[in-house]
Amino acid sequence: MANRGLVLYLHVHQPWRVRDYSVFDTAIDHEYFKDGSNQYASNKAVLEKVADKSYRPMNAVLQHMLDTYPDFKVSLSISGTILEQMQAWAPDCLESFKRLVATGRVEIVAETYYHSLAFFFSRPEFERQVTMHRDKIREVFGVETTAFRNTELAYNDQLAKWADEAGFKAIITEGWDKVLGWRSPNYVYKPHDTKNIKLLLKNYRLSDDIAFRFGNKAWEGYPLTADKFATWTNDSLGDGQVVNLFMDYETFGENVWEDTGIFAFFEEFIKQWNANEYNTFYTISEAADAFDTKDIVSMPDTVTWADTERDLTAWLGNGMQQEAMRHLYDLEDDVLRSNDTNLISDWGRLTTSDHPYYMCTKYSADGDVHAYFSPYDSPYHAFLYFMNAVRDVRYRIMEANHRGL
Repeated sequence: MANRGLVLYLHVHQPWRVRDYSVFDTAIDHEYFKDGSNQYASNKAVLEKVADKSYRPMNAVLQHMLDTYPDFKVSLSISGTILEQMQAWAPDCLESFKRLVATGRVEIVAETYYHSLAFFFSRPEFERQVTMHRDKIREVFGVETTAFRNTELAYNDQLAKWADEAGFKAIITEGWDKVLGWRSPNYVYKPHDTKNIKLLLKNYRLSDDIAFRFGNKAWEGYPLTADKFATWTNDSLGDGQVVNLFMDYETFGENVWEDTGIFAFFEEFIKQWNANEYNTFYTISEAADAFDTKDIVSMPDTVTWADTERDLTAWLGNGMQQEAMRHLYDLEDDVLRSNDTNLISDWGRLTTSDHPYYMCTKYSADGDVHAYFSPYDSPYHAFLYFMNAVRDVRYRIMEANHRGL
């Protein structure tokens, strides 16, 4: 009988942010992602800041955990866009990720190359990006991917069926109460209408205690000590199979700063979890192999890990977001037919989900989170610069067609 386990999954991603790209730039300057007057949209500067605050120190922590605890394991998803940026501006960070993967105890999870929502707009583009990502992971890390996560954990029954038919052994999403009902996220499940694939569900309460509440002095659980969290985690798991702690990699050092004690907390929690002889660690794929499914879970409607609603409204909840994505994907066939590699790459970067995320106009706590991550003065600026870039893509298509005459 398999030991009960901890599945730690961290997502590494940075987008190619569109600079303050004006209508007067269209048809003249095709560089949407270079530095402009908005320093907060500088992709190089953001990458260097996050690398210093999060990637380098957290990679060192993980390496220490791997060296110290033979059973320690972790799963990572690393988008194609962040791989491009690390190759260009932080090759030492990429090398440290390679060292982690080389231990054989760090799994890389498949996803869309551009961290896009293409599944909901174009199945061919979605599949193209998944193939691109698997090829990139094979090229950079020399490993094959056997588990899948869609962008922002966006998931429904159709996606599970696709992933099953594509040969993935595991897929992950949010363990949302409205779907689970009485069931616990601390088990491995079978997705509806699938044959072989297994489903792991994020324990969002425990995950969000770290990702969103750790440094909040107004939170009733503050301060979150390793002792306290280890107790909560063990109590939550009970007779279950796995506790799935899923969060952004940037939680450590960037979203939750080092001076909160986040790194020391993490190390001590891992130490305490490991000290219990009945506990172990699994990668996502290993958990799928280790446990039989507890039940069948159906999610006909899309579930994500974002905002109060846990649906797609973080990216598609208003008219600006919907129009931006409609105009972008309307260009797909013409872009791909152009055979212009630069144009195809730029269009792909525009499919990244961060762009419509910055256009969100929600209020209250959800709106605050969107504003925190956005480099723009307002959602309307994000929409304006993005649509100017889309206009320029349309112009470049016409140019490519003209050259082909």
